[in-house]
Amino acid sequence: MLQRFVVVLFLTAVCSTWSHITYAQGPAKAKTPSGSQAPVILVFGDSLSAGYGVPNAKTWVALLQRRVNEFGYRHRVVNASISGDTTASGLARLESALQRHNPAVVILELGGNDGLRALSLAALRSNLEDIIETARQGNAKIVLAGMRMPPNYGVAYATEFERIYIELARQHQVTLIPFFLAGVATVPNMMQADGIHPTVDAQPVLLENVWKHLQPLL
Repeated sequence: MLQRFVVVLFLTAVCSTWSHITYAQGPAKAKTPSGSQAPVILVFGDSLSAGYGVPNAKTWVALLQRRVNEFGYRHRVVNASISGDTTASGLARLESALQRHNPAVVILELGGNDGLRALSLAALRSNLEDIIETARQGNAKIVLAGMRMPPNYGVAYATEFERIYIELARQHQVTLIPFFLAGVATVPNMMQADGIHPTVDAQPVLLENVWKHLQPLL
């Protein structure tokens, strides 16, 4: 009889303890880590934002997270840039990026590879417009990084290329960085040997080009 009483008492204690543990752990699992609660700034670009040839910690995107922290904003910067991306390949992977990160702000830096490959300007405009409209369905604010082509691509092509960004920004009322590579593209020591990708020294300049247009949205 005593043995049975001890067993019952033991099982009661175990059940009581398990019930307490389950109750205590339940809410803890439901909580989201503080990092994922922060609104996301999604950098959606190509090698200029992926940091080709630049250490990760020194890219303008890494510097952006530091700037955001210094100013006391809660935002978390996520770099979804892929070297070599065109507007078409960017559009193809956009949905998954939006679903995964649910960004509050999207910095759209695409189109340079379209221009370097002399791809259709009509396709460039259409793809950028689709990206803007798709990102806006999730109520994300858009910062469009304007691009320019060197004059050796022809004045007509270069002029129309630049105009596309200006017109899309005005049409869709999104924030425009007039020229993402301002202060970099034609400055000695700011471009790598390939003449396409910015150097480490150029990254703070790119940050400032972005920051003055991004900060009012935060």
